[in-house]
Amino acid sequence: MADNAAGLADAVAAITREAASLAQARFRTDFARWEKSPGEPVCEIDLAVDTLLRTRLSALLPDAGWLSEETADHPDRLERERIWVVDPIDGTRDYIRGRPGWAVSVALVDQGRPVIGVLDAPARNEVWCAVAGSGATLNGNPLTASTRQDFAGARVPTDALPKTDRDLTTVEKPNSIALRMAMVADDRADLVATLRWGNEWDIAAAVLIAAEAGGCVTDALGAQLVFNKPDPRAFGVITSSRGIHDAAIARLSNRARAIIGR
Repeated sequence: MADNAAGLADAVAAITREAASLAQARFRTDFARWEKSPGEPVCEIDLAVDTLLRTRLSALLPDAGWLSEETADHPDRLERERIWVVDPIDGTRDYIRGRPGWAVSVALVDQGRPVIGVLDAPARNEVWCAVAGSGATLNGNPLTASTRQDFAGARVPTDALPKTDRDLTTVEKPNSIALRMAMVADDRADLVATLRWGNEWDIAAAVLIAAEAGGCVTDALGAQLVFNKPDPRAFGVITSSRGIHDAAIARLSNRARAIIGR
C-alpha cells in the first residue's frame, strides 16, 4: 500500500472516530427523533453526525463528491471520479432503542469501487477498516473471513429463519446491515443475505471490509456491486464465505427474481 493511501485511510479513520464519539456521547440520552417516512426512523444525532462528516471529509478531499443517507442527493456527484458514501448512523433503530448494534459508516469510492472503508461502532468497542488491496482490520488486528464450505449449518445473523432456510443457524443480529456484513469478515457469521432494494450508503464500507478479509460480496443475483450510480440502490446483498456463495445464490436467486419481476 502506498504511503499516501495509508495516510489517507488513517485520516478517514480519525474523522470517523470523531463522528462516532459525537454519537456515543448522546447515546442513551434524550434527543429528538421522528420518521422520514413510515418505518424510516431518524434522529437529531443522525443529522449532527452527517454535518460533522461532510465538513471534515470535504476538507480532506475537496474534489470528492458526496452521497449520504441524511443529505439531499445532488447529481453533480455523478461527475466526480471519487465520492464519499456515508451513513452517519447505520442501525438508527438500535441507536434510538439504546442497543449497541449501530455504527458510523464511511467509504471512499473511486470510479465505482470502494477503496477505503471504515465502520466505527463505539458502543461495541469495534473499529473496522479496509483499504483496497491491503486487507481489513478490526481494532488494528488483521481479519480473515469465514472459510465455511458447507451451506447447511451456515451461521446467519437474523432473528428468525423462514421454514425453507431452517437448515441454517441463527447468531446475534445487530440492526446495522454493515455490522452484519462485517461479522462475515471476522468469521462470526458465514452468510448475510437481503432480498430488498437497499441504498449504497448502507453497504459501501462493509463491502470493502468483507472482500478485503477474503469474503465474497454480490447483489442478490450474484452480480458485482457498483457504486455512485444515478439511482444509488442495489437489489439485495449476499455476503458470505467464498465456499458457500454459489450455494447462497442458488438458494435465493429465484426468490429475488420473483420480487423484482425478472
